Amino acid sequence: MADQKNQTTKVNQLRPTDTGLNLIVKVISSKTVAQRGRAQGRFAECLVGDETAMIIFSARNDQVDLAKEGNTIILSNAKIDMFKGSMRLAVDRTGRVEVTEPASFSVDESNNLSLIEFERIDVVV
Repeated sequence: MADQKNQTTKVNQLRPTDTGLNLIVKVISSKTVAQRGRAQGRFAECLVGDETAMIIFSARNDQVDLAKEGNTIILSNAKIDMFKGSMRLAVDRTGRVEVTEPASFSVDESNNLSLIEFERIDVVV
């Protein structure tokens, strides 16, 4: 059980319903976004990735300060949120975001998982 908790997932392995993920990613870019209808809190869309792929990370409140361009961050207990048919990586209250020493890998910018659109299909059995 302890081995499973410390196991890190690669970005190219992410799927729409994934939860409880642990990743080490490098922040490529970070853009603060004004949230409509919500007065409190800060929000930023950050492009993060590893040597396999990239994805958009939705940083909230204190996470915005940690997810600065060039930082390498550890995402613990992360999940995949769907936004307009595409995947977004997120860490809620049960997870953690930490800055770590700079990564030795270079990010594969040719494979952006947030550009893939998914369509929900209900199957009646």
